[in-house]
Amino acid sequence: YNGDDICMNQNLSPMNKAQLIIRILFGLILVIFGSNKFLHFMPMPPMPEAAGAFMGALVDSGYLMTLVALVEIVAGVSILINKYKTLALVILLPVILNAFLFHLFLDLSGIAGSAVALMMNLFLMYANKESYRSLLKS
Repeated sequence: YNGDDICMNQNLSPMNKAQLIIRILFGLILVIFGSNKFLHFMPMPPMPEAAGAFMGALVDSGYLMTLVALVEIVAGVSILINKYKTLALVILLPVILNAFLFHLFLDLSGIAGSAVALMMNLFLMYANKESYRSLLKS
């Protein structure tokens, strides 16, 4: 027991409860959507033409969507098991931010999910802000 696993503590503060719930949900979302990029168990919804062209270019690159899927799965597992989660959250931020911006500019109908994922990522980073202090020193 490393002392960081708040699952073992029955007297959780509201902030710790929120952090636990969001950490588990975010980790599951990442693992599920990352796995879907390989297994295709959830169909892709129809997209506007520009969004489809952009997504098609990412897929046609032959490596980028595979890399995104692997990052999502590995980071999701890391967040779920509460190991290296601060590193995983930093690595995920550009991926999740790009998903949000993709929907904001190219496919507004899908923005809700990416906005929730971005908020979860930012919340977990804020909840662990002490871990990032050395990164932000000048």
